[in-house]
Amino acid sequence: MLVSDDAIEQIARPRPSGTLESELWDLAATVVDPEVPVLTIEDLGVLRSVRISDQGVIVQITPTYSGCPAVDAMRDDIVAVLNKAGHSEVMVQVVLAPAWTTDWLSQSGRDKLEEYGIAAPGPRRTDGVVSLGLGVRCPHCGSLHTREAARFGSTSCKALYVCQRCQEPFDYFKEH
Repeated sequence: MLVSDDAIEQIARPRPSGTLESELWDLAATVVDPEVPVLTIEDLGVLRSVRISDQGVIVQITPTYSGCPAVDAMRDDIVAVLNKAGHSEVMVQVVLAPAWTTDWLSQSGRDKLEEYGIAAPGPRRTDGVVSLGLGVRCPHCGSLHTREAARFGSTSCKALYVCQRCQEPFDYFKEH
């Protein structure tokens, strides 16, 4: 039995159904990625769950990479946002399984990356069809005539590319 991508995401990142938990999700979702400040952690797909327990509010996040240096800043920002809203007991858990995937980037997040000058990956193919590998589209001029200059860009989740047409360097958010 095949499971749809939407079903996998709903299992991995279920939106809360309760009113208070939904409100808490919306608050946590305002936190921006410290490395790409045009994206919220919801746009990025890092926000995993928000729930209320006897211990307070528990928020789960999944970093883009297991060694992501932005995790501590995201954790602190989530706690600060929820504390400001009157929730004094907030715990942020880092969850590594299932691993984050670029498929969790929202369309809004992909659009924001492009506007910011970072090439966003398309959705991964899960149907067994091999990608034609047409290249990475330059966020400045739209050309597919680009080349990888370095496997790692400004952060480990991005590679550095150069457009052969407009000659502009740009980051590419690596697909995984």
